[in-house]
Amino acid sequence: MHTKESYATTKIAKEDTSDSREKITKTKEGRLLEKIDDDCLLINQIKGDFNKKRTNESSENVTTKPEHHEVEDDEEEESWRKQSEYYKNIDSKSFRQYELACDRVKQFYEEQHEKQTVAYNIQARINFKTKVRAKMSVWEGLEKLNRLLDESDPDTELSQIDHALQTAQAIRKDNKPRWFQLVGLIHDLGKLLYFFDSRGQWDVVGDTFPVGCKFLKKIIFSESFKKNPDILNPLYNTKYGIYSKHCGLDKVMLSWGHDEYMYHVAKNSSTLPAEALAMIRYHSFYPWHHEGAYSYLMNDHDKEMFEAVRAFNVYDLYSKIDEKYDVEELKEYYKDLIDEYFPSKIIDF
Repeated sequence: MHTKESYATTKIAKEDTSDSREKITKTKEGRLLEKIDDDCLLINQIKGDFNKKRTNESSENVTTKPEHHEVEDDEEEESWRKQSEYYKNIDSKSFRQYELACDRVKQFYEEQHEKQTVAYNIQARINFKTKVRAKMSVWEGLEKLNRLLDESDPDTELSQIDHALQTAQAIRKDNKPRWFQLVGLIHDLGKLLYFFDSRGQWDVVGDTFPVGCKFLKKIIFSESFKKNPDILNPLYNTKYGIYSKHCGLDKVMLSWGHDEYMYHVAKNSSTLPAEALAMIRYHSFYPWHHEGAYSYLMNDHDKEMFEAVRAFNVYDLYSKIDEKYDVEELKEYYKDLIDEYFPSKIIDF
């Protein structure tokens, strides 16, 4: 005959077993998601190598470009490192005033921080790697993007093409390399995601941050992560999470949005240098380049790219003024610049 104590012991044992199974299941799910993403990265790398080979073969048949298109010499290439004359005396405290931001900005970040999970990020990357959303030129993409108002930005309510031209023109006035100017023009082009398979603006715009490890307080409105289910997962809520010390940011999943999306598009379709690709991928990673967080995930390559991202951020942030440029007046200059670094002209988005 079973006593009350034996029944209680049996019940506790079953509960312990259930908890253990749940933990094991979560662990297996986490590893499975990582495996899926690794496989997709490999497929994407093979695809990227194939596209580069095809582009190189095509470029062999292209006639020599005009003299002003030739690759700059070392001195001119390094000019991107020089401090901006255009924003030397800017009042930086007048930008990113989130404590004064309107309700739409705060509500945006509450939703973003709740829904940017590891599971969602892996699914988003699989979606990106397994389909093409549109085929069009970069300039056509900029024109399409012009209908979007970024709900996460407290500094401007101008159209996307206005901000793109503001940034590019500021870089151009400082006599930076042509590839740098192009980054200014296209750095936000990934916001086209909003018109494709996004679930709102929360997976398109806003500051970015790593998922799969502990959410740091240096992320804007960090208190709103309390609704994110990943903080309850032991795989994801430690300092390193699913990553390792100095593993390199290329192995880290940053919250999915326009930065990651456009980085992969440009990596597959352009001849932009590594510094340009880093500017595109990390320009919204403010906890890193603005607050100095996550340095323990960086490798030597990231330290080199950090300088480039910081150099670009000056133009991205401080060009947000009320001055608007004549799009038609600048169109031909920038279309020529686009063709220089996107040889295929029609891009898979």
